[in-house]
Amino acid sequence: MKQAENEMLTRVGRGTPAGELLRRYWHPVSIAGELTEENPIKRVSLLGEKLVVFRLPLAAGEKQPRYGLVAEQCQHRMASLFYGRVEADGIRCPYHGWKYDLKGSCLETPPEPAEWAYKNEIRQPAYPVKKLAGLLFAYLGPQPVPELPRWDCLAREDGKRWVTIESVIDCNWLQPMENSVDPSHLYWLHGHRFGSGHLADPQQKEKREAQYQEKHEFIPFEYGIMKRRITPNGIDEHPLVFPTALRHVSNEVKGKRAPVYRHNLQIRVPLDDTHTQVYRVNFVPNATDRSPADVDPPYEYRPLKTDGQYHWEVVSAQDSMAWETQGSITDRTQEHLGHADRGIVMFRKLLREQIEIVQKGGEPLGVIRDPAKAKFVDLPVINERIGLFRSQAAE
Repeated sequence: MKQAENEMLTRVGRGTPAGELLRRYWHPVSIAGELTEENPIKRVSLLGEKLVVFRLPLAAGEKQPRYGLVAEQCQHRMASLFYGRVEADGIRCPYHGWKYDLKGSCLETPPEPAEWAYKNEIRQPAYPVKKLAGLLFAYLGPQPVPELPRWDCLAREDGKRWVTIESVIDCNWLQPMENSVDPSHLYWLHGHRFGSGHLADPQQKEKREAQYQEKHEFIPFEYGIMKRRITPNGIDEHPLVFPTALRHVSNEVKGKRAPVYRHNLQIRVPLDDTHTQVYRVNFVPNATDRSPADVDPPYEYRPLKTDGQYHWEVVSAQDSMAWETQGSITDRTQEHLGHADRGIVMFRKLLREQIEIVQKGGEPLGVIRDPAKAKFVDLPVINERIGLFRSQAAE
């Protein structure tokens, strides 16, 4: 890969090729439960932009709060709105009291004359926010705003849902996403306890060598790339959801007569060029729990390392080690790809194609305009090795 292409695929700022593509999609910026009446403002970053997300107080008759997302620096003298005050109709700057509504319109400029017309021309950069499954999603792209896809893990109600927020990963967003179509790392990075020195263990050796009996396929579909692993023990099939998510399933409880499956959607959020935040929306179907999509589910924080040391017992920490040690932005001019990297090559090709579509004024892959189509989006996933077959997944 040439350096110019590496820059094109990785940089996320406004005006960059990948940044403009990524702005055509909704991205999580916060957990809704982090914003309370006592602490209604949070500083966040998304796609290289410094922002604040805030929650308006509930008005009479309202059952759900309304949320806003604006640039952190006030349009007046660039002071931080993170230290501002949330009022019934907007957020007020702590420096001179200028106030903005959810759309960025300037409502008040207290030091100025009441008839000052220039106030009506001022716009604080502001973006739409929608809440789903306890996450606040933001859209930073051009109008018209597309529908927020209600992916199955976000919208299913027949079970238990919770959200895991992992500590920020110090690397570019593309490294986690390329990992989503890299099946050959499974047995080496996750196949034995990292750093244990048990590479010669017969059972672990058998597991690692099993990869040579596998066949891997990467199949384009409506929302991304379906990764299929065909093994002697069955098929494992789950999708990379373009551009920044991975849909997965695992065996939640082993040893029971009927397996319990944990479905999850891993959303890798590009905070800026060299930092990525991962949200994991987990869902376990069962006959007793109910998790309405408009009700905030429980959430938990998961550190991936402490004092610079990775938590090797956590699978995502093992991934984090691999991604961070590739560099803050991988220098792909130094790579030597092999046959096992076909999925990565396909994803990079897809990314280039979608960037070009946006540059020509087109609509990229997976953007939904039809509200009926976005109401519930079922992402096909199976794992016959743990007992989840296609007929069960469709139920």
